Amino acid sequence: MSEMSGKPGAHTRLSVLKTYKLFVGGKFPRSESGRVYEVTDTRGNWLANAPLASRKDARDAVVAARKAFGGWSRATAYNRGQILYRIAEMLEGRRDQFVAEVAAAEGLSKAKATAQVDAAVDRWVWYAGWSDKVAQVVGGANPVAGPYFNLSTPEPTGVVAVLAPREPSFLGLVSVLAPVIVTGNTAVVAASERAPLPALSLAEVLATSDLPGGVVNLLSGRTAEIAAPLAAHQDVNAIDLTGADAELAKELETAAAENLKRVLRPSAGDAGGEDWFADPGTRRMLAFLETKTVWHPMGV
Repeated sequence: MSEMSGKPGAHTRLSVLKTYKLFVGGKFPRSESGRVYEVTDTRGNWLANAPLASRKDARDAVVAARKAFGGWSRATAYNRGQILYRIAEMLEGRRDQFVAEVAAAEGLSKAKATAQVDAAVDRWVWYAGWSDKVAQVVGGANPVAGPYFNLSTPEPTGVVAVLAPREPSFLGLVSVLAPVIVTGNTAVVAASERAPLPALSLAEVLATSDLPGGVVNLLSGRTAEIAAPLAAHQDVNAIDLTGADAELAKELETAAAENLKRVLRPSAGDAGGEDWFADPGTRRMLAFLETKTVWHPMGV
């Protein structure tokens, strides 16, 4: 008798459990070490095994991000906006899946998980709209006394390491990732250590949304273990410490100072004071932009 028949006496069908993997260079490798760790819900019930990324995985992610930086930073702002909007489209189509994952990960009701997922989708759209406008806000012609033009334009910083907030695991992740890539940077992201599964599922959306491989690299595991090599890495240009506690943030700032990285310090936000549902403003976009100023003689 078929196991799928559902008739009396039929065997109980076993669920097909999902194998979660890292996302590096547009591909889905297992951790280099082969390690995993148990992810549980707020009641301690097992949800899945997540890859336990190693220092080698972090270094591989930086290589992938650097390789992707040239093409992504040179892409038109309009094109980057289109891709971010495409991510929102695809998330909308998989809304039920993400609602279920967020609810399980954080012990939320379906209504609260839905609100978080909807806010995350809207955040992608919000930043997509900023793609071709941020340069007008922070750049422009500067008034000078002399026969020349003086123009300032923003440029991406480079490879940015991002420590996602612990909660909300999904909206928080999107809120720190989208502003980094919309301005032309590439990212290596350490997902929430306690609730990494929505982030690892987001990787599947990113992989099929026209986002070039390597622009976003997602790692799961112990935040401190992943962050240490990223903060000290000579080819990482900036680091967002949002997901670090005070002690870890201090250690990472010291390591980042070795090659003068830009550092975005955690606000009171990650301790529970930041309203991730509020209008995010431009702070996170501007944190990872450099300003290039050009002088040009008139009449030439």
